[in-house]
Amino acid sequence: MRKTLPVEDLARDERFVRVPLTDRINDPRSIKNTAMRTQAKLTPKRPDASDAARSLMHGIFVGEIQALEGAGRTCWDFETGDGRDEAPFALKLDMARQCWDEARHCEISVKLSDWMGTEIGEFSEGTFLYEAACNPDPVLRLTGVNRALEGLAIDVFNTMRDFGDAAGDPVLEFCEDWMLADEVTHVKMGSDWLRRLTADDPERRKNALEFQRVVDKLFSLGGFRGEDDESPVKLARRFRELAGFEDAEIDEIAEDAHEALREAQARTEALAADVAAG
Repeated sequence: MRKTLPVEDLARDERFVRVPLTDRINDPRSIKNTAMRTQAKLTPKRPDASDAARSLMHGIFVGEIQALEGAGRTCWDFETGDGRDEAPFALKLDMARQCWDEARHCEISVKLSDWMGTEIGEFSEGTFLYEAACNPDPVLRLTGVNRALEGLAIDVFNTMRDFGDAAGDPVLEFCEDWMLADEVTHVKMGSDWLRRLTADDPERRKNALEFQRVVDKLFSLGGFRGEDDESPVKLARRFRELAGFEDAEIDEIAEDAHEALREAQARTEALAADVAAG
């Protein structure tokens, strides 16, 4: 089996439609819809609540597939050992456990999407999660995937769980709650291994945390995630603490989200000015 499988070679059937992250961000329809996406809390009263929840759930589903693929690649791509380009056996065991969790999440997500009236492929698949899982440094994989993207998953699952509760949908609420518990464990594994593998290498830790911040900013998606009560996806501060984040790290994510929102609002105003100017 080859090492570091490129994203183009991932196995998908004809139902899946892949879209690069840059295309999604620069899509004029996304910019036009920024106000709704970034300033409206996901509640049953929101006019587009059903479609927004189904889209978010489909995003969770494809994310689970890629998280499974990424954790599996980390088990295989690196020789076992304590060298900089190796992965300790205990780390591989944690990644194997994560594979088991993610496979279960895929099954839950398929059935939950069906429950919500969504077909596989109804929404597009971005592939940045898997691309972050292809970093040649195992520590950067941990910060990019386990801490940044699985950290985002904590925020999303917590938001969807609350939405299920508000909508009176116990199936949605409990499925999200069960997966949320696993995600906290996955992020905690990333936090613990980051500190263990970089205990004597501050430069490597600095580079890994910088990579994590780049990924976090990319997935702020125009202020999609924030700490305000009206944010579509609210930063789950307490669960991030349980997953090994320090208060300063959570504050930094919140500030980056605010900056992403300001940038999105500026793009919206520029678009409105262009339309007004004809």
